[in-house]
Amino acid sequence: MSEETPGFEEKPDVPADGTPDETEAADSADKAEGAAPAGDATDVALLAQLDQTRTALGERTADLQRLQAEYQNYRRRVERDRVSVKEIAVASLLTELLPVLDDIGRARDHGELVGGFKSVAESLETVAAKMGLQQFGKEGEPFDPTIHEALMHSYAPDVTETTCVAILQPGYRIGERTIRPARVAVAEPQPGAAPAAKDEKKADEESGAPEEG
Repeated sequence: MSEETPGFEEKPDVPADGTPDETEAADSADKAEGAAPAGDATDVALLAQLDQTRTALGERTADLQRLQAEYQNYRRRVERDRVSVKEIAVASLLTELLPVLDDIGRARDHGELVGGFKSVAESLETVAAKMGLQQFGKEGEPFDPTIHEALMHSYAPDVTETTCVAILQPGYRIGERTIRPARVAVAEPQPGAAPAAKDEKKADEESGAPEEG
């Protein structure tokens, strides 16, 4: 058994080509290099998770925008249907009142719209007008098959096109919707009258032209 010399401590072996401080620095560098790959893997995982989150957010945003657009379209359809149903109901009601309005018109033409009957008739016409009912059809206007119904036909020398010469029954519309065409008597230009009319027009133009010096 050997005896230790008092007063001396054992020291770690030190490489011949470096000091203890240099050795510790080299060990720290080796540890840092060993930890670097783990940090890179963590960053890649975070970036991948961030990309997934952004993709999911984009998909949810697109879904929300699509649902909002569908809701707006639904509201427009409901409003359009509501207006259409209202117009149909009003048109149906006013159509039932047309015979009464015709009777009022005939009574007015014959001077029978007097007294209390006149007041009631005018009130009914006012209510119908407030609901959008419009009367149309006048003598002398051109015949339009989309709003006129010809019940009588004749020829006349004083017209240049098919013309409504008598209103047998007025027409009614609500907005752009025609609920009854105007029933009219029409007159067409008399055969052979058109060339004469053109000749008269030409003669009038020539007589009104200034004379050349």
